[in-house]
Amino acid sequence: MASLWEMGIKVSLGKLTLDQPFDTMIPEQLAQNGIEVIQIEFPHVAVVANLPFHHRDPFDRLIAAQANVEGMSVVSSDEMFDAYGVTRLW
Repeated sequence: MASLWEMGIKVSLGKLTLDQPFDTMIPEQLAQNGIEVIQIEFPHVAVVANLPFHHRDPFDRLIAAQANVEGMSVVSSDEMFDAYGVTRLW
């Protein structure tokens, strides 16, 4: 959910342009690609409260926390995730 939230903000600011409206394209792409959305839960936020400030972006910090709590990898080219012990694909 953190990634979708960040995308929504970027669309609203004009920093991200999509071929279709956000509220149409994103659900379609999630379904077509079998992507499960992880909701933001208290254990994720609790981990964020204790993360060192390798990165100041609140969305990336939350994504790193979720990956750690859920034991999942992150698909990103951002090497910052490595500092949080997250397995990064890409």
